Amino acid sequence: MADKIQIAGLSVEMVRKGSGPALLFLHSGDGVEAAQPAIDLLSKSFDVIAPSHPGFGGTDLPANFSTIDDLAYFYLDLLDELDLTDVVLCGASFGGWLAMEMAIKSTARLSRLVLADAVGVKFGSRDTRDIADLFALTPAEIPPLLFHDVARFAVDYTKVPEPQLARIARNREAFTLFSWSPTLYDPKLRQRLHRVDLPTLVLWGANDRVVNLDYGRALAGTLPSASLEVIPSCGHLPHVEQVATFADHVVRFAGAATPSRKGIRA
Repeated sequence: MADKIQIAGLSVEMVRKGSGPALLFLHSGDGVEAAQPAIDLLSKSFDVIAPSHPGFGGTDLPANFSTIDDLAYFYLDLLDELDLTDVVLCGASFGGWLAMEMAIKSTARLSRLVLADAVGVKFGSRDTRDIADLFALTPAEIPPLLFHDVARFAVDYTKVPEPQLARIARNREAFTLFSWSPTLYDPKLRQRLHRVDLPTLVLWGANDRVVNLDYGRALAGTLPSASLEVIPSCGHLPHVEQVATFADHVVRFAGAATPSRKGIRA
């Protein structure tokens, strides 16, 4: 069950569950709702903090928020206001992009970084599409890019309750606001990834068709201290499609880890 807290003057919808090392979970573009089973598993090993991003779910959207940078600075403020230290920062897809934008700015309150099928980085030439253009596709064309087992995650929107439909619509509107033009990447992020001075786990679905496995390899190879783990029979959202495997990787990487060091950047 999500609660409401005040962070940097915003009313923020947030799930907090479990005990142990703090883990800030940054959800993908579909909202925190789909991550609840993963949050439940992670909460057995971590104090999981899982907000809805500004503009998503039940969290306020300030009129002056329009970029991924706005979200990154908001979450750095959240870490300060909650006085969290040695935090495991875990982001999925859009949330992975957001996690990287935070880590290039400051790692002072962070200990480890987990990126699951993260978007956000441009590796190819200007004429090469690294990331599928989700905004140019029909709703029926998107699930085969997101999931290995498409039938398992099919949604009949005619049977979805109206309050849930309203959340879905709000999530999509916010996702578009922060991700469109350029589509799902920051042109300057790649050149700043050397600032991510954290042990990093890059998790990748073997059958991801939004950002393929070569993209995951390139990301792991660009980050200063990263290892890549591939999840079989999995698409773009391992925290949804392979929940137990996703959680197991995170726990083995970060659950018993001692803090790597105090961050040196602010």
